Parts: sequence; structure tokens; C-alpha cells
Amino acid sequence: MTKTTRRGLAAAATAFGLLFAATTAQAADLDKVHFIIPGGAGGGWDSTARGTGEALTKSGLVGQASYENMSGGGGGLAIAHLIEIAGKADDTIMVNSTPIVIRSLQKVFPQSFRDLTPIAGTVGDYAAIIVAKDSDIADFGSLVSAVKADPTKMPIGGGSVAGGMDHVVAAMVMKGAGASPTSVKYVPYDAGGKAMAGLLSGEIKALSTGFGEAIELAKQDQVRILCVTAAGRVNAAKDVPTCDEAGATGIEFINWRGFFGAPGMSADKQQAYIAAFAKMYETPEWEEVRARNGWVNIFNPGEDFSAFLEKQEKEIADLMKELGFL
Repeated sequence: MTKTTRRGLAAAATAFGLLFAATTAQAADLDKVHFIIPGGAGGGWDSTARGTGEALTKSGLVGQASYENMSGGGGGLAIAHLIEIAGKADDTIMVNSTPIVIRSLQKVFPQSFRDLTPIAGTVGDYAAIIVAKDSDIADFGSLVSAVKADPTKMPIGGGSVAGGMDHVVAAMVMKGAGASPTSVKYVPYDAGGKAMAGLLSGEIKALSTGFGEAIELAKQDQVRILCVTAAGRVNAAKDVPTCDEAGATGIEFINWRGFFGAPGMSADKQQAYIAAFAKMYETPEWEEVRARNGWVNIFNPGEDFSAFLEKQEKEIADLMKELGFL
């Protein structure tokens, strides 16, 4: 082989490599996404961001994903950070959920969803009331009876601040079962992972949490799910009664989870995220993540997401006033 031939082959190989790299880059809707997670590891925000990133990258819709846990201020630290880096954060999105509405109403932080760029609500997760596997609380009715008898001896924990979503859910189901919602002895933890550890260590007697966070530990026989706030039994745990069936009459609740960009995010980038999420639902990689976590698919993109949040804000404000949290 002559030197000229070798040089020609090398040039061809280089050109092919550049063409392959360009084609691969074009195959992804987005080159990279950096997820900000407003809580610690092990919680619902953490699993949602990492599960979404897993599905997006494995399906080829995103080139690469990175993650940053940013606890503090009931989620307010992450929101303030996203606002602070506006203008240079088109590759960054923040996961959030119903607590952004609740904590804004409570003035835990001064911002609201209106200060961010709405991208989409992507999944829903039912709430669940759970106990440790060896708990002497046999079922939801037993828990309600114990709370009615002496709520101080039956602390119920959650991975959010007092008056936050897990507290609201605990109060809601107790009210539905005939117990005083304001008598619940609620113990707050910073994120779901720490709350679950508190349950397993015996610091609390029961836990108000997301169904998706509970289902894997239930499958591992570490916890028992007393009831789930779905309208009907969930396929991932068909033997678990709904809270309505268990005695919390008429109680249903689903916690949305979704994503926001910084204020001023370009319309093109916002639409690119929306398009990537829309395609994600059709992939087997997403279905694996969704089924593993027991999530319900929802899709509220852009302006629909904003309208949904406006409606939920009013409904939750009315409920929190009734329960004495506002």
C-alpha cells in the first residue's frame, strides 16, 4: 500500500467518523440535559428526574443527562438558583410537583410556578399510607383507631415540611375516615428517603408518601401499604385497597410531577423539551421506568400545564383553608 493510498484511507476514515458523529448528534432531540432536583436522594423528585433522564438517554432522545440534588428551603433553594442562572440555563430543567403549589401558598418561599418557564407535567403518582412490615398496625382501620385513641402515640411522617403535601394527604385521609385532621402528629423529613428511613427505624409509626416510592420496598417485603389514594386498585399492587375502600370515604389524590425551565427560556428550547417528552412516552425505555415506579402517564405541555397549575392552586388553597393550614 502506497503512502498516498494510506493517506487517502485515513482521510476517508476521518470523514466517516465526523459524519457518524454528526448523524449520532442529530439522532438526539437534545444534546444534553442537566436536571436540578430540589430534594435529597431517594425521594420522588429524585426518582422522577433520574428515571426520566434514563429513559431519554437510553432511547436516544437526549445525548447525555446529568443530575444535581439541591435541598433546602422546602425546594425554594433550587427555584431561586434556577431563576438566578436564567439566561445561561437552556440546558437545565428542574423537576417539581404539587409541593411547588402548596409551599408557595404557605409562603415557604416567595416564588411560584409563575416565575418559571413551564415545560410539561409528565407523570402522576398516587399517595399511599404505609407502615413497616413488622408493625402491629394491621390495616388502615387499625391506624385510624389508634390515631383517634391517642394521636400523640401514633406519629405519621412524610418527606415534606409541616403543612406540606405529605401532611395534607395524611390529614385528608384521616378526615375522610372520621378522625380529626388537625390532631395528626406529623413528623417532617427532608425528602422521602429520610422519611422512609425514619419509618424503618421506628421513629414514626406510619408514613404518608408517594405510591411509587413505596411499591419497590413493598415488593422487597420491607413495608406494607395500607391504602392508596387512587380511584380504583392499581395494577402494580392489586391486593392493596384504595383509601376510599379502606374507610377514607371519597378520598382520591394524585400528585403530578413535571419540569420547569428558567424564566426567559427560549421558545425553541421549550418546544424541544416538549417534543422530546412527547416522543418519550412511545419508547420501551420509558415504559420500563414507568412500570417500575408505578407512575401514571400524564402530559400537560406548555400552556396546558400553566392552566392546570392555576386550577390546582385554587383547589388546594380551598382544601388547606378547610384543614386549617392556611
